[in-house]
Amino acid sequence: MSTEDPSHETAQGGDSFMSHLIELRSRLLRAVGTMLVVFIALFIYPGASVIYDLLAAPMLASLPEGTRMIATGVITPFMVPVKVTMMAAFVISLPVVLYQVWAFVAPGLYRHEQKLALPLIISSSLLFLAGMAFCYFVVFKTVFSFIASFAPESITPAPDIEAYLGFVMTMFLAFGITFEVPVAVILLVRMGIVTIAQLQQSRGYVIVGAFIIAAVVTPPDVVSQFLLAVPLCVLYEVGILLARGIKPRSEEAKTETPDSTS
Repeated sequence: MSTEDPSHETAQGGDSFMSHLIELRSRLLRAVGTMLVVFIALFIYPGASVIYDLLAAPMLASLPEGTRMIATGVITPFMVPVKVTMMAAFVISLPVVLYQVWAFVAPGLYRHEQKLALPLIISSSLLFLAGMAFCYFVVFKTVFSFIASFAPESITPAPDIEAYLGFVMTMFLAFGITFEVPVAVILLVRMGIVTIAQLQQSRGYVIVGAFIIAAVVTPPDVVSQFLLAVPLCVLYEVGILLARGIKPRSEEAKTETPDSTS
């Protein structure tokens, strides 16, 4: 007959839950603190206005010479550059944010999986930045020039800075997530959710889905949709190639147990 006290087990479970909440709060504070420090540094130098001017450069290059963007709100000229600086701070702090997420879940993983932390953090950060860079240097220039070519001569385009910010953030997020496809494919194979054969058989669905996603998140023009859908399909194939060298977790888990000492 067991002599263990059920109330003692309940107390231990409660203590464990509270310790996880405390650790989660600590990780969140570190991530937010890092972003706040970077934001303050960027706000001081080079300054929010300079950062926004850099973001607006692709649009200004497509407008007629001498044309400037407009601000229709009273506080918009102040708030929009601040939001852009916050976005820049998040991007710069992304490796730290991803590390804090990984550090929180790492104790429940196997030792060999914990070794994937650094490669995943670096690759995820670089791929997201690569997606944003591709959007900024290639997509914006192409799309804005394409749209400007259709503007009648009787119209002088003068985009609103708040609307432009919303558009830019949507596009950055779409391309940043798109460039994370290889990491997602590798993780799906690693976790045993899908196999290489299943991924290969799903190519047709991925292509159709890529163009549907592109049609939803990009402007209603063929150029921007094409520039999002094609990289998504290409990166899907890259993910399949890289995943060939990855063994499913279930195959290695037979000889290992989760590391609870980290």
